[in-house]
Amino acid sequence: MRHLILLRHAHAEALQSGQTDADRPLSAVGHAEAEAVGRWLVEHGGAPDCVLLSPTVRTRETLEDVMRVTGYIDQRIEPEIYEATPGQLIEIADRYRDKRNVMLVGHNPGLEQLVALMASGQSGDYRGMPPAGIAVLSMPADAALEPGVAELTQFWWP
Repeated sequence: MRHLILLRHAHAEALQSGQTDADRPLSAVGHAEAEAVGRWLVEHGGAPDCVLLSPTVRTRETLEDVMRVTGYIDQRIEPEIYEATPGQLIEIADRYRDKRNVMLVGHNPGLEQLVALMASGQSGDYRGMPPAGIAVLSMPADAALEPGVAELTQFWWP
């Protein structure tokens, strides 16, 4: 089996005057949530083989807090993740098909729509994904990433 682990960034601070959305840091609550994600990963199979993440401050801080618990994880910043559609996220994740367990740290609505698309075949069938929410999609190791190919095997948030 192959797994695509989707992690929405933890709670971030509100946008401040003169600040870009990409520069918003995590809040104190967000830091605690991200560490809880790290503990959840350790308890449910360990860290993924590779992490793909958006370049925003809040996604990078989320991963840093996760790794305080899990230890270092190979990571790649993928600028296209920020504001990506579900189809674009599939293309990005598919570049790493040689990895058995890939985690993608990004944003809504792309992540919640990707969960729906991969599990049901329809991106409009999403149910929401809270900050620091994790969705684990499982599929056969040789399956191409495409709509409806995966099963949502775990869904959790702190």
